[in-house]
Amino acid sequence: MTSKPLNDLSKFLSYVLRHEPHTIGLTLDSEGWADLDQLITGAASQGRTLDRDLIRTVVDSSDKKRFALSSNGQRIRAVQGHSTTSVNLQHQEQEPPALLYHGTATRFLDSIREQGLIAGARHHVHLAEDTATATAVGQRYGKPVVLRIETQAMRQQGFKFFRAENGVWLVDSVPARFLGLDNPL
Repeated sequence: MTSKPLNDLSKFLSYVLRHEPHTIGLTLDSEGWADLDQLITGAASQGRTLDRDLIRTVVDSSDKKRFALSSNGQRIRAVQGHSTTSVNLQHQEQEPPALLYHGTATRFLDSIREQGLIAGARHHVHLAEDTATATAVGQRYGKPVVLRIETQAMRQQGFKFFRAENGVWLVDSVPARFLGLDNPL
């Protein structure tokens, strides 16, 4: 299968496993797990043909490792990025590197300077360990800019950091005072 159909399927899985499971009659537990058979049946009701091998291919080939299959292969979940209220992943707090990065578009900078980084509809703000990843994220929204997050100063103020299974760092918010431009305009 070519990358375009796999990419489309990955986007579909992100949509139903992160944001709108009810659109295909899917139920997620509090940790975001969904039954594979229910996912396959729900997708079919929307005219999408899925099977376990195709789902495994998407999970295994995702460069961002957005999804995980359960150890018994019966369930799937998105590893972070949820906006649905039925999911409340319990990530373990971890000490982050001294600097983390957030990619965004230049058109959002004024708002970020005022409000800092907020999770919005998602449960957490997503941060990267390197500027290349942050830049790639920012490019999805326009002309990219990378923000540098001073994590140690945040931790001293009581902020907690978590790391998703795919290496994405998560935090509830990042106040503007902890942000710097990594690539000033």
